[in-house]
Amino acid sequence: MKKIKYGLSVLGLAVGMATGGVSMSVTAAEPTLSEEDFKKAELHYFQRCAGCHGVTRKGATGKNLEPENMLKKGQKRLEKIITLGTEGGMNNFDELFTKQEIANLATFIQMEPPVPPEMTLSQMREHTKEYVAPKDYPTKPKHDRNWQNFFVVIERDAGKAAIVDGDTKEIIAHINTGYAVHVIKGTEHHKKDHVKDVGRFWYTIGRDGKVNKIDLWQTPDKMLVAETKMAYDARDIAVSGDGKYVIAGGYWPSHFVIMDAVTLNPLKVVSTRGYNTKGDYVNEARVAAIYTTPNESTFMVAVKELGQMWQVDYTDIDNLRIDHIDSSEFLHDGFFDPSGRYFQIAANASNKMVVVDTKTRKLESMIDVDSLPHPGPGANWVDKECGPVGGTTHLGTGLVSVWGNDPIGHPDKAWKLCYEVETDGPGAFIRTHETSQYVWADQLKHPEPEIQQSVQVFDKNTHEIVKTIRVTEEPGKAALHMEFNDDGSEVWVSVWNRKDAKNPSGEIVVYDAKTLKEKHRIKGLTTPTGKFNVYNRIHHKT
Repeated sequence: MKKIKYGLSVLGLAVGMATGGVSMSVTAAEPTLSEEDFKKAELHYFQRCAGCHGVTRKGATGKNLEPENMLKKGQKRLEKIITLGTEGGMNNFDELFTKQEIANLATFIQMEPPVPPEMTLSQMREHTKEYVAPKDYPTKPKHDRNWQNFFVVIERDAGKAAIVDGDTKEIIAHINTGYAVHVIKGTEHHKKDHVKDVGRFWYTIGRDGKVNKIDLWQTPDKMLVAETKMAYDARDIAVSGDGKYVIAGGYWPSHFVIMDAVTLNPLKVVSTRGYNTKGDYVNEARVAAIYTTPNESTFMVAVKELGQMWQVDYTDIDNLRIDHIDSSEFLHDGFFDPSGRYFQIAANASNKMVVVDTKTRKLESMIDVDSLPHPGPGANWVDKECGPVGGTTHLGTGLVSVWGNDPIGHPDKAWKLCYEVETDGPGAFIRTHETSQYVWADQLKHPEPEIQQSVQVFDKNTHEIVKTIRVTEEPGKAALHMEFNDDGSEVWVSVWNRKDAKNPSGEIVVYDAKTLKEKHRIKGLTTPTGKFNVYNRIHHKT
């Protein structure tokens, strides 16, 4: 028997969360890797695969990758799949990994997966740091910029967040954050509470579970004011309507954590393990998405593998009221309707959009859509026939699905498909603005470069694609994620430098929202992904 010993640094355990390594034995006939290659493959799996397939490889958005299934496919077939991607929405990785790295990754997923440890509240608190004491926060902006038109931009593979001035197009700061930040959210207008300086503070969540607090009123060198760590693998974060609490959800461990919004001190941890809608116990029941309810003093917590929305009342965190709302697997990304009452979220393994009534705290509807819906931050607009509608792209097919979402004014159209728009390829993000006649959709999940590098724009009235925009033609790059500026006159599109993740050759391309013509290119960014305009996010503009 040959033994392979590996550390668990992939999940952030190099910081002392675990002691020593873990040994695993394989027979000579089984797939095997050297200790060095195993660690590299483990890192690559965590960085690029675990999000869809799970830390323990049981699958969710992506397929189950446990050894029993992978051994049947064999080394050559697995290498081909990793290299070329699939039409079902899996990216091609030939531009990210060498042939040897792909071969090692194919071998790695045929071996038993390492099981990461848990994380306690006291361990989280060991990582809590204040860089600027709250008593030293400025009482007014320490600059004369229009901070409500700032864009907070994820620089995924650099482990940074960039602050970009939406008026001047200048990059103001590159702020060190956790690895591969997935979401950045700020305080928002809330119908029940008034938050002073709404939109000033922004909170990041990294794939490594690191949380950062950013103050947009500070000078660039002081914008990072606090940080902590709440998991080894995480995806989403939100701020309570009263501005008192921050909540973040873990992929591993499977839990959510409520923190003090001022200091980021972790206050409460709640496990999300439990029984799914079929009655099966799920140990890796991950928190895929978290949102603040605009009209209620609650968080919406999507427990991915359980197929449950948890509505968490934060008015008394010592005695949390949590309503468990069964829907369908596997819950992923979502957004509210314009009224803020109804939460719309993709159950992508079930090909449904789930709708929850946050007033009654009950399931409102489930809408059948196409393969693997993925709305990202979503989009709402008004259709001439169906009235208010919402829309989603799909990871599994080139299609935008549009449904009615106004049960009060248009009850006959509510929660029914209004129409569909065919696009050239599967996408991950859709976006519009109340002042625009257009809806924008990317095609990030198509393996062909020409399609992957283009976004498509369709008219809200005709439902026809009016323009396909080739955002970049540079090899190894992709176009993704659209965001409007404060008044809706511009659309910002990211260019992701997939080929060389450490080289700041990514950029944001700015388009005129009416003419659809290019206006500006903001260079000097590393894998820019999500971009969040302060004004639009404060006011829930979609």
